Amino acid sequence: MLRRRPLARAAVVGGAAYYAGKKGGQSAQNPAVEQQATAEQQAAAEQEAAPVPAAPPADKSMEELAKLKELLDTGVLTQAEFRAEKQKILQTM
Repeated sequence: MLRRRPLARAAVVGGAAYYAGKKGGQSAQNPAVEQQATAEQQAAAEQEAAPVPAAPPADKSMEELAKLKELLDTGVLTQAEFRAEKQKILQTM
């Protein structure tokens, strides 16, 4: 009865070592697959780190709208031109 525990322990340790060795052998056999996975992970990390172009601030858009209104009031722009330009500015906000 005293011998059962050491045998069971050896079986568990041996099984774990066999499984780890088998997994290590599989990755050693496929270095191209491992390199591709690493390259994909790096590309994903770079893509996440890339800065996202920011929308123009609302203050700048408001200034542009004010300038357009002045041009409309002075008669440089027609009402249709003003509306078209205003829509362009509002779509970028």
